[in-house]
Amino acid sequence: MAETETKKKIRWIPLESNPEVMNKYVHKLGLSSQWAYTDVFGLEEELLLMIPKPIKAFLLLFPVSEAHENYTKIQVESIKEKGQEISPNVVFYKQTISNACGTIGLVHSLANNRDSIPIEDGPLKRLLDKTKALTPEERAKCLEEDDELAEAHQTSARMGQTRAPGEDERVNLHFICLVEKDGSIYELDGSKPFPVNHGSCDDFVKGSVDIIKKFMERDPNNLQFTVVALAPKD
Repeated sequence: MAETETKKKIRWIPLESNPEVMNKYVHKLGLSSQWAYTDVFGLEEELLLMIPKPIKAFLLLFPVSEAHENYTKIQVESIKEKGQEISPNVVFYKQTISNACGTIGLVHSLANNRDSIPIEDGPLKRLLDKTKALTPEERAKCLEEDDELAEAHQTSARMGQTRAPGEDERVNLHFICLVEKDGSIYELDGSKPFPVNHGSCDDFVKGSVDIIKKFMERDPNNLQFTVVALAPKD
């Protein structure tokens, strides 16, 4: 999974895109039992209607292909040149731990919805409170040093239905998170230098689906795309 280089080269076991695993993980960390991650079985309207509302975030797992990397390079350079408006209420973590993008995606989805999703006392609440006023780089450092979160991640990563790759195995799949903040949809990808503002929207679900479809269009012959949604527990 893509990651920012770190001198420590900390590596975790990749987290599977499996709502059952994710829910056991985050509920153990302190997420309210009234909320959960659920599979998105398709991007057609009738399938999206099956998901409890309101949907507060999407997590997309996708293949890190040459097409994606080329697009990302152009996208980042364009944003650096033209700039973008980022709400001060967006919480963004840099990823400096290899294979940790699943946990980063989960943290992004919850950290940016604390106004509507209760998080009980526990490792996650302690992390979010501790890093609230920090920079993305400082937050990454806190993640590196959080033994509770690391242990919970490793335990959950071994619970998946497929064989968990070893810590030193290269995995060409990556998680990102999509959230709405102050009227705009943000792509939160810890391997990028900043959040990406995809613009204002009246419908978070429709806007997110459009973004996800663009990821898929860049690799039309690749089937390694999965989507989960953060929503009230059914």
